[in-house]
Amino acid sequence: MQLNITFRQFGASDSLKEYAREKVERVNRLLDRAGEAHVVLSLERHLHHADITIHSGAWVLRGREKSDDMYASIDLAMDKIERQLRRYRDKLKSHHGKEKVHHRQDLVNTLKVRHDVFEVSESLESTEAGEPAQASVTPVTPAKAGSRPDTAQAAEAGIARLVRTTHLAIQSLSVDDAVMQMNLMNNDFYVFQNQQSQALSIVYRRKEGGFGLIEPHLPSEPVAATGT
Repeated sequence: MQLNITFRQFGASDSLKEYAREKVERVNRLLDRAGEAHVVLSLERHLHHADITIHSGAWVLRGREKSDDMYASIDLAMDKIERQLRRYRDKLKSHHGKEKVHHRQDLVNTLKVRHDVFEVSESLESTEAGEPAQASVTPVTPAKAGSRPDTAQAAEAGIARLVRTTHLAIQSLSVDDAVMQMNLMNNDFYVFQNQQSQALSIVYRRKEGGFGLIEPHLPSEPVAATGT
């Protein structure tokens, strides 16, 4: 497995590198095709953040956690990944060797999802706990150089602060596989191309339990008016 480890806001540590490597490579016993892994360790507001992403064929596994100790954050992030890996282990194995490029995948590959997470300034907080509220915007159009969403402009004006940005390629999947990919990434939503409808769609986790699906719906053709 190819492993890349990045340190942000604090100095690199050989002991942390080795610890992260040992933890990440444990998935080899559960995963047949762990191609590469990316680990980002950062320090923000005295909290230690661990963001771990593992690629296995067309699938992406991800765990993000924070705590007062970086070693603990790595453990918690990997625990999330391993829980989902055990849950979908058989399905992941059954998908290996069956990955085919969809006939419209070349068109889908021109689209990228940019998921920007912003932290609202204290003056605009509405949470009772007093912690900074977070808002996110997810453009699903091809990224253009220099273009930013309205929320980013608000960030530049000092209303919100950009916390992190994630870029993902859109895949052509069934709804069931999109839900599986969302869970493997420990996300609350996932943007994909629905193989059945060919539409750009979103699956999301409902607060009441279960999952929802959002798809564009084309209105029926209007009836032409007739003159009298």
